[in-house]
Amino acid sequence: MSTPMENSVDLLPEGPEIPHVTASRRHRREWVQTAKAAWALRRTKIGVGLFLVILAIALFGPLIAPYGPTEFVGKPYRMPSATAWLGTDNLGRDVLTRVLNGGRTVFSLSLTATAVGMAMGILLGMFAGYSRRSVDDFTMRALDIVMAFPHIVFVLLIVAALGPRPWLIALAVAIGHAPRVARVARGATLEIVGRDFILASEMLGTAKWRIMVTELFPNITSPMFVEFGLRLAYSIGTIAALSFLGFGLQPPAADWGLMINENRIGVAVQPYSVFVPVVMIALLTIAVSLIADGLARAIIGIDRRTGTE
Repeated sequence: MSTPMENSVDLLPEGPEIPHVTASRRHRREWVQTAKAAWALRRTKIGVGLFLVILAIALFGPLIAPYGPTEFVGKPYRMPSATAWLGTDNLGRDVLTRVLNGGRTVFSLSLTATAVGMAMGILLGMFAGYSRRSVDDFTMRALDIVMAFPHIVFVLLIVAALGPRPWLIALAVAIGHAPRVARVARGATLEIVGRDFILASEMLGTAKWRIMVTELFPNITSPMFVEFGLRLAYSIGTIAALSFLGFGLQPPAADWGLMINENRIGVAVQPYSVFVPVVMIALLTIAVSLIADGLARAIIGIDRRTGTE
């Protein structure tokens, strides 16, 4: 049987929650709601569907390709037939085989460039936004110098000077992304640094790097996911353009952008060798853009109720 003292203890109100714990829980709830709202939009579902289909082609295409990517199967620029369903290219290689083999490089280089560029940009933007004052000004002005060059020109300059190596292409594209990502991350950080849970962590003597990792970063993930989608779409277009211009992967590699460059002269004779890789690149870019647009609409609340767009 409980005593009056025990009953009085049970009736005591709970203590106040720690500010950063409350903010962390609220952030998780908001992110789940945002993800559900984004998935409710038709454009997001279409984008995810397209992306998964093209990803499956890139990953498993080489396993089901009827020939080797450098194997000669007929005369150059032959139209579709029973032995070559999409015809042959400028050297007599099977177009379908090269399309099935050409997606891995686009995916791998684009994802690598985007991930590295996002990591650099987020670190720089958070550091500048949290430091403020002179450090902020110096960091952002230095990034403005990089942004003064158009992205494709900046990448072409690096690749032309050092050579068209895959890792260098990815790094050059990533460096071009970093200043633009940093601006978005800095803006999101400036909205967070003055909130109570940040001030509470500072008063408790928490190291600045720990505050940036455990408090700031989780609270800017929503705009960063949208930015990742946009940067991925730009990476796909940039890397495909580099291959088309002859600064990307070199022959005899199978790559969608390179296929367009190699077969553009015979497009009037055999259009499939150019048309199919163009469609693949376009569909991939559209898929990523639809996903990013769906996330952006969900974050700002557009069409959240109807879910019809």
